[in-house]
Amino acid sequence: MDPFADVTDHNLTRPDGRVVAWTQWGPADGRPLLRVPGTPGCRWSIRADRSAWAQRGLRVITTERPGYGASTPLPGRGFLEHADDLAAILDHLEIDRVHLTGGSGSAPHELAFCQQHPDRVTAATILVGAAPLQENEIATMIPINQQSHYLCQAGDRDGEVALLGPIREAILADPLDAFRGIMEHAPADDQAVMADPLWQAAHVRTMREALGATLDGWVDEAMALSLRWDEIVPSGIRTSITWQHAAADANAPQSAARRLVDQLPNARFVTWPDEVGHLYGYHHEGEILDELLAR
Repeated sequence: MDPFADVTDHNLTRPDGRVVAWTQWGPADGRPLLRVPGTPGCRWSIRADRSAWAQRGLRVITTERPGYGASTPLPGRGFLEHADDLAAILDHLEIDRVHLTGGSGSAPHELAFCQQHPDRVTAATILVGAAPLQENEIATMIPINQQSHYLCQAGDRDGEVALLGPIREAILADPLDAFRGIMEHAPADDQAVMADPLWQAAHVRTMREALGATLDGWVDEAMALSLRWDEIVPSGIRTSITWQHAAADANAPQSAARRLVDQLPNARFVTWPDEVGHLYGYHHEGEILDELLAR
């Protein structure tokens, strides 16, 4: 039985000819929730267990950035282009305002959407989000993130392709084994998430869809995450934002996240328990959604 049989696949063509894709789940009259996946992710970055969504009567739209899955690459992109893509998706669906959520590499894309289209967002949640790094924080990250950051900071796109290309091939061959290798030093809580059969089912589909067509989306995004933070003006983002983060996160340092949140006028920082890591939010979907939907 296909655990995603009730999820529908959609796309639209933007004025520049690019295709932008997303998936949708839930009733047309449900409460709209716009989800922005992490890195690398795609429109199929959705939960196999969607009971928390059903219990809250949600209409869930999961988006996809350029170069991932079915969405056309946009070489040299930053964060602002996709903010306009998100607004175009909402226009197409005739949705005025949404609650917004995402994690990890989605953070600057969420912030860009709140910055560029503040009237479209009721409130936002960011989980273990990426933020601008200081030199002393780079060494605290997992090795692939360290290597990627230095290559991108140097503007070495060819080097980034050489780094991520073999990893992409390994992920496509065996998404679970490849991710376990990347996360081999993750805390026990993350290991428990990775052992969850429902998480595994979603992860396999997500990775094969996200990276199956091309490496471009991942490379362009890595470059943007290192080089394009000047597009985000935190002091001008007035949206209600709750940022939740793990103290020991080795994918996105908490200290960098705190520094960014301190610049957001209407943001609250929530620290997760000391012993958890990047995937803690997976088993706490209901409470995370309740906090978001209450704002």
